[in-house]
This record gives sequence, structure tokens and C-alpha cells, in this order.
Amino acid sequence: MASFVARRARWILVATVAFTGFSFGLGGGVVSRLDSGSGQFADPQSESFRAFRELQQASGVEPDPGIIALVRHGDLAAVQKKIAADPEVVRAAVVQQFVFGYYRHGLDKRSEHATKRLRAVFANDSGVVLGGSSIAALEIDQTVRDDLTRAELIAFPLVFLLSFVVFRGLIAALIPPLVGAASIGATLLGLRAVVHVMGVSVFALNLVTGLGFGLAIDYSLLIVSRYREELARHGHTPEALRATMRTAGRTVAFSGLTVAAAMGSLAVFPLPFLYSMAVGGALVALAALAVVLVALPAFLHLLGPRIDSLAPQRWRHRPVGGGWARLVGIVMKRPRIIALAAAGVLVAFALPALGLRFSGVDSTSLPKSAGARQVTDALTASRLRGLATPLNIVLHAPPSASEMTRLRTFPGTLGIRGPVVVGAALWRIDVAPAADPLSGSTQRLVRDVRGLFPDGRVAGRGAAFADQRLALTSQLPWALALLGLTTFTLLFLFTGSVVLPLKALVMNMLTIGAAFGVLVLVFQRWVGVAGLEQTQPVLLGAVAFGLSTDYAVFLLSRIKEARDAGATNVEAVASGLERTGRIVTAAALLFCVAIGSFATSKLVFVQELGLGTAAAVALDATIVRALLVPALMAILGDWNWWAPGPLRRLHARVHLSEP
Repeated sequence: MASFVARRARWILVATVAFTGFSFGLGGGVVSRLDSGSGQFADPQSESFRAFRELQQASGVEPDPGIIALVRHGDLAAVQKKIAADPEVVRAAVVQQFVFGYYRHGLDKRSEHATKRLRAVFANDSGVVLGGSSIAALEIDQTVRDDLTRAELIAFPLVFLLSFVVFRGLIAALIPPLVGAASIGATLLGLRAVVHVMGVSVFALNLVTGLGFGLAIDYSLLIVSRYREELARHGHTPEALRATMRTAGRTVAFSGLTVAAAMGSLAVFPLPFLYSMAVGGALVALAALAVVLVALPAFLHLLGPRIDSLAPQRWRHRPVGGGWARLVGIVMKRPRIIALAAAGVLVAFALPALGLRFSGVDSTSLPKSAGARQVTDALTASRLRGLATPLNIVLHAPPSASEMTRLRTFPGTLGIRGPVVVGAALWRIDVAPAADPLSGSTQRLVRDVRGLFPDGRVAGRGAAFADQRLALTSQLPWALALLGLTTFTLLFLFTGSVVLPLKALVMNMLTIGAAFGVLVLVFQRWVGVAGLEQTQPVLLGAVAFGLSTDYAVFLLSRIKEARDAGATNVEAVASGLERTGRIVTAAALLFCVAIGSFATSKLVFVQELGLGTAAAVALDATIVRALLVPALMAILGDWNWWAPGPLRRLHARVHLSEP
């Protein structure tokens, strides 16, 4: 591949620039086609989802109010009349200081247009604040767009300035943004094709942008650093490029496949939000891999020694030894003490995760200035939120008197409406919970109601939250098995060892646990949120797992290279840590800036993803890669490279090692 790229470098670059422009031109339109509704967090096969659909089809009306007007001052009847006048509103009901508007079922984009019309009607009315699920969807969509713009304005200049220092030159510092832009453009084009087949969450944009720039930084730094070494060794020749791609290119190939596999493991979950993340994450990892393995080598071959142009003279020499050499000496002298201390720090970070609580994505995820959030807060303060988000019991036969009597005695019940006949053969009972739909008391109420009506179905916000948890926990073992198997296989093919992949899996779990602990400390204890969004542990786990393996491959590649050249285990570990220490630390710093910028989001669960990923990367690049992994490798000695005879022969037959 390197030889081909060297011969066709100019044509490859022209094609890359043209394709990137085409990708942004066509793929940029995907933003308006992405899903921002709450349905993306529901399992389409769950009881609550099917019951909700059953009610919609039988009644022709959305079961819950799509728009809720908080009338702070003014004429309630006039507000009710304006909402009811919209052609897509079936009815508008007054409840204390609120007006609940119910949309016609099956509106698709028309409900969005109706919401925009009503928002325009009350735009100049300071006494009316609009909320409800349809307003929340619009505000979440706009917030995501604003967050992306803000994150890019924060991250791009910081990443460029840090890249100038890390890459040691202006020309080299331009490489990560260019690689990131090409990767993101290709991914947007891929998503544009995907939306014709399945719905894709709007939140996939955050992941694609952050991960795209982060991987571009990691892989560019690794390739550029190695190319500079080979330029010094071979001069500006095709052999310099071939040597770079045989070593660093091979490392990037395994790293990219590992990240793509980690993100792809999310596809086993039935929630559209998570398999959107699986598609977006896998696409951007593969796109970054293609750009770095094809376009970047062509660019480097054309640049040659000019890669150090516009760099201070004293920066043009690769730093060696220094602090990393001293750290290597400390770790190699006292590996057991270092390993125990590093593991103890990670466990200490992870302990707060034992108090992890969960919440969901709704209007409370928005900032307090958002209209949908203000309406929800007012409903909660008035103890009316249960009326806006009731539990909907769907029955195919009328309930008995004894069942209704028992239903009224359940703890946590604010009020009951029904039973009423819906359509030809359905009976509906609405149970308004007294507490937040995601609270423990409401979740107990969901279990009580389902136990009382085993032949019926229960819908509503509280039931959907319970079903979401069931969907996550039931599929989690399969996701973990898929993640572990693919990671183990790729690392075995990379190293020829079964010990190193198993150790990498354990290290990754320690890193993820520590990241969860940081999130609990920051959000539950300091910020005071009710809990982490329920899908975040799964999403953050996949992202952090892939990135941790990414950095593990960086370190193992240099260690294996030194060992294959004849070094002892201790010498190989020392050489690998010394040669990759600066690269991994710099890559982690830049990655933390790129994806950590999403901690500035106004959506709480996007903040959780940004901060959690940054924490995982920082912990992995420092405590794990710099201390724990080399210490354990020094302790295990030659056992690091052990594999059963049949697997050793399989690895030799596959011949993925480089001479």
C-alpha cells in the first residue's frame, strides 16, 4: 500500500480533496434529517412502546400532550382557544394554570410544523411559556447544533495551538485538523446514506465530531512521529514511507479496527439512540483509518523534509530520554510497588461508582432557561407532572371492580382517570404518579400496575424508563461478550500472545470503572443531578474501551518491535515506554481537549459523555499506560508473550507480524 501511495501521491491527494468537498456538500444536509425525539431512547419491541402505538392507532390522538402552555398571567381561556385553533390539535384542556394540547396521531413532520406555528403564535406573549415533548424535541435539536458550534470554536484553536507544540511545527500541526475534517466529511456522507434505511439520532453528531478529531490527532501523531524517524534513517525515499507504514501504519490499522469494533458492539442494543452511536462511531473510526492509511501517507511523501518547515530550529530534533527515561528506571526497579500503587489509585477513583444512580433524557436535560424545562419545573412544583406524563394502562377487556379498587390503593398514585373505551375494543386507564416518572416510587408503581393487569400493557414515561433499563441489562452480556471477543482476537493477531489481550481487558475495565467514579463525584455529588442518563454507562463504556485499547496498541507495538529485534523483556518494555510515552501523553492531551469540549454542552448527558471520555483517556494515558501496564509487563516477564501451541502456529500461519 505504501509503495502504491508513493507512486500516486498527487492523484490521491487531489481525489481526497475532491471527495471531502463532495462529502460535506452532500453529507452536510443529513443534519436536518436526524431524529431528536424521545422515541430514540425506547425499545420498539418493549411493552410500553407497543402499548403507546396501540393507543395512538385506536384513538387517532397522541396519548400524552404534545404541547403544554404555562400561563403565568393572562387569559387561560384565550390561550386554550389559540391552541385548539391549530388544525393538528384535537383538543386542548385547562389544568390549573396550564393548557394541555393533544396532537392528532400520524402527523410525522406536520406535528413539528404545528409546534413551530404555535411557538410563533405565542412568541411575543411574555405571560405564556410553551413546553411539552414537541417543544422539548425542537429545543434539544437546536441545543445540539449550538453545542457543536461552541465546541468547535473552543476545541479547534486549542487543538491547533497544542498541535503546534506537540507536532513541533506549523506544517505538521495542520495535519490533525485536515485529517479530522476529511474523516468527519466521509462519515456525514455515510450517515446521509444510512438515514434512508433507518433513523439516526441527532446526538450521533456530537460523537462523530469529537471522536473524528480525537482519532485524527492520535493516528496523525503516531504516523508523523514515525515518519520523521524514518526520514532521518532513509532520507526522502519511498523506503521511508514503507518503513513508516509497516510499523506505525500497521499499529493504526489494528487500533482503528479495535475502536470500530468497540463502537459496533453498541448495535446489539435495541434502542435507536445506541445503534445510532454504533453506526456513527464505527463509520468515523473506519473513515479516519482510511484517511490516515491512504491520504496522509501521500501528503507526507510529497512533503518529505518540508514537514519541518515553519518550525523553530531547536524543535526539529526528536527529543529522547529525559523524564520518560527516568520514569522507566523507576518503574523497572520497583514494578510490584508501582503496580499496587497504580491499581490502588484506580480503585479509589472507581469506588464512588458504587453509588451510581440513573435518570433519563427529557426536558429536564435542558438548561433552566429553556421553555420546556421551565414548564416541567412548574408542573413538578404544582404536583401536576404526573398528569402530563401518566401511566397508560391498555386493556382488551373492561377491568373488574376489584381491580379498580386495588389500583386506587397503590402507593404513589396521584389520581386515576378511566376506564374509558378507545376505538372498538380497547379500554384505557390513566394513572397519574405522585412523583417524578423516573423516581423509585413511580418505578414501584409501574411494577404494581403490571402485576395487577398481567394481560394488559402499560405505557407512559415511567413504564418506558423501566423497559429501557430492561433492554439495556438484557443485552449487556451480549455486548460485553462481543466487545471482549473482538478485542481479544485483534490484540492476539497483533501480538501473538493470549496474556497481553487478557491483561488489556482487565486494564480497560479498571479505567472505565474509574471514569464512572469521576462522573458520580462531579454530577451526582457536586452538581447535584438526580443520576446519570441511563444509556451513558453503556455508551461511555464502549468509547472508553475502544480508546484504552487504542493506546494499549500504541505501547505494545513499540515493545513488540524491540523484543522482535532481540531485546530482553525488561529492555523491550523500557524501550517501548520511553519511545511512546511522549506520543501517548500528547495524544491523550489533545484528545481530551477535542472531546472534552463537549463538557461545555447545555445538555447534561452530553456533558457526561464529554467529561467521562476525557477522564477515561487521561487516566489511561497516565496511570495505566505510564505505570500499571509497564510494571505488570516487567513482573510477568516472558509470560507476557505466552500462547498455546496451536494458537502460536495459527498466528504464524496468518503472518500478520512484520519482519
